[in-house]
Amino acid sequence: MRQALTAALLLMSAPAFAQERKPPAMAPSQKQPDTFLRQYAETRRFQSGRPVGVRITPDEQSVLFLRTSPTSNVQTLYAFDVASGQARELLTPEALLKGAEETLSSEEKARRERMRVSARGFTSYGLSEDGTRLLVPLSGRLYVVDRATGKSTEVKTGPGVIDPRLSPDGKQVAYVRGHDVYRVDLVANQEKAVTKGGTAEKTHGLAEFVAQEEMSRFSGYWWSPDAKSIAYTESDTSEVEKLTIVDVMHPEKGGEVFPYPRPGKANAKVRLGVTPVSGGKTVWAQWDAQKYPYLATVKWDKGGPLTLVVQNRLQTEEQVLAVDPATGKTRVLLTEQDKAWVELNQDFPLWLEDGSGFLWYTERNDGPEVELRKATGELDRSVVKPSAGFRNLARFVQSDKTLFFSGDPNPTESHLWRVKAGGTPEEVATGSTGPGVEAGMVSKNGGLVVLSTQGPKSMPRTLIFKGDGTKLGELPEVAQEPGFTPNFEVRQVGPKKFWTSLVKPRDFKPGTKLPVIVEVYAGPTTTVVHQSMAAHLLSQWMADKGFLVVKVDGRGTPLRTAEWNRVVKHDFATITLDDQIEAVQALAKEVPELDLKRVGITGWSFGGYMAALAVLKRPDFFKAAVSGAPVVDWRDYDTHYTERYLGLPEETPQAYEVSSLLTYAKKDSPIGALLLLHGTADDNVYFFHTLKLSDALFRAGKPHQLLPLSGLTHMVPDPLVTERQYERVIAHFQQTLK
Repeated sequence: MRQALTAALLLMSAPAFAQERKPPAMAPSQKQPDTFLRQYAETRRFQSGRPVGVRITPDEQSVLFLRTSPTSNVQTLYAFDVASGQARELLTPEALLKGAEETLSSEEKARRERMRVSARGFTSYGLSEDGTRLLVPLSGRLYVVDRATGKSTEVKTGPGVIDPRLSPDGKQVAYVRGHDVYRVDLVANQEKAVTKGGTAEKTHGLAEFVAQEEMSRFSGYWWSPDAKSIAYTESDTSEVEKLTIVDVMHPEKGGEVFPYPRPGKANAKVRLGVTPVSGGKTVWAQWDAQKYPYLATVKWDKGGPLTLVVQNRLQTEEQVLAVDPATGKTRVLLTEQDKAWVELNQDFPLWLEDGSGFLWYTERNDGPEVELRKATGELDRSVVKPSAGFRNLARFVQSDKTLFFSGDPNPTESHLWRVKAGGTPEEVATGSTGPGVEAGMVSKNGGLVVLSTQGPKSMPRTLIFKGDGTKLGELPEVAQEPGFTPNFEVRQVGPKKFWTSLVKPRDFKPGTKLPVIVEVYAGPTTTVVHQSMAAHLLSQWMADKGFLVVKVDGRGTPLRTAEWNRVVKHDFATITLDDQIEAVQALAKEVPELDLKRVGITGWSFGGYMAALAVLKRPDFFKAAVSGAPVVDWRDYDTHYTERYLGLPEETPQAYEVSSLLTYAKKDSPIGALLLLHGTADDNVYFFHTLKLSDALFRAGKPHQLLPLSGLTHMVPDPLVTERQYERVIAHFQQTLK
């Protein structure tokens, strides 16, 4: 449900009466394929062929990156030479596999699903701190590449390697295999176990489900700065409820079982141990796990102690702890509290290399703020004020204590900024003008900046600059470009100043009323209104079918104030939906072509929940909906996400009742035309969510449609399925709104 990047911002809805009606016409299979939709699907939303996974070498002479071909999801490794401005291919998956097929373990597939990774080939790689070696995982095996010679050597591991990482000195590699942590000394190239006794229910070195899905903690082990020890998690899921996913097209294969903690039920029991890499006794970190059961963050930075962030179950309180690796004893550096919930940011705490203190992220003062704390945890001063619009840390340059970050006071934009403690943030000069969405990467010493930039009329590009803003080049891309530029505008509307975007057909005729499609997410982790061409391509395709397409960021979404974000505490179904309606009505006062008698709504995940909620609760306004992978009953979603916002079911049952779609499905009232879409293999929002809603609607005599996506998970990476999905979406709206 998280990120972005990544959260799915998708689509779907019909008339507000309950009698039987004719289903939307299906598109004939013989018809000519939609050129844009086919291209959109085959190019992974026009992102294939663009650089990703960018890393700057320590000497600032090269920029490494991954890239696919224009219509492929198989990534290859490249190097860009800063001096010459030329890029060359370093390594291909084909060269390492030598004709063999790439295979992934079920654990690796699940981990990639949590990270929203749909690519194959090289999906990640490691770079040693001195820049001389690359670590490349592929198909459950590991390869070390000498950058000077280009020679690749396979690391002698057992099968099924997960989460491999080089040691800080670059001489060893650690990874998880068979539920335990292993390491290989690269000179001897011999595998040795670091932990022992791991099982499927008591894993060593792997992040548990909610850590990956909701905390953005994707790892379960950490090297010490001197490379002599490893800290690792032991995650005991023996008491966690198990859910089973069956491939409905192949029931003979049996089911795959996953530990999945639902609200009010048992979580994984997680503890942290420290052990010498050469083997020996594990020392377990000691903290009040009864009060703080969540191990949210682990950092072992150069200059700082082994540091943990632990949370209470309701996430209203967390502590920052320093651990003594020799004894396991901890001391409290900081306690953070919030009546609603505390936000996590995995970049923090970040220790200064001289050990004098650490940087910390907080929303204590009604917005995102970065503080400098002394080594004792005492506040030194604020580095980035809430008004600056901090989003993500790009780099903290230790030598001159300059912090680079991406963000902006305007939530529809993002730019790269730098600030020194006690100073005022200044935008890093890159020569760009006008609105846009930028994210930066900065070299360790601050002399090189890699900027990913896009705007309302430009697709993503990756530019290289000196620290002073001098442009040095651009990472080459081979992406196909869209055949049009979206016709959209971003504006604030209404007394609450909602941010909205409006996409008009390219043949728009002023004065002509058009039906409306609202693309919704509205959840507390993601916004949808961005000054981005890429974010509006599919919206333009829908608009060109004869619609006005609207996006709204109402209260409950992030990037405004903490108070704005936290209004959804104990209620997902009231303010979130009211604000969508209020914003569309306010927009219609400025754009009278919006036909408020013909409004549809579509979304995926939390957006799917909102789309279904709209036609169940307010069919007077929303006549049609397409709901993708909706959370139907929040008692069936995971603990860490749901309890953060709605509390424990036994303590706040009314929050779950008012937020459940089943509450509205069972009411004796009409609904709008509803189309439900859901992947049958979804291990995030399980398929049974949609089945429960369909069953409740059926029993209540409320017609609707259900389209299962066979074998698909919460992501839909299959180009053909993507194409067919949106054909069905637009057909539904054409039938019900036009």
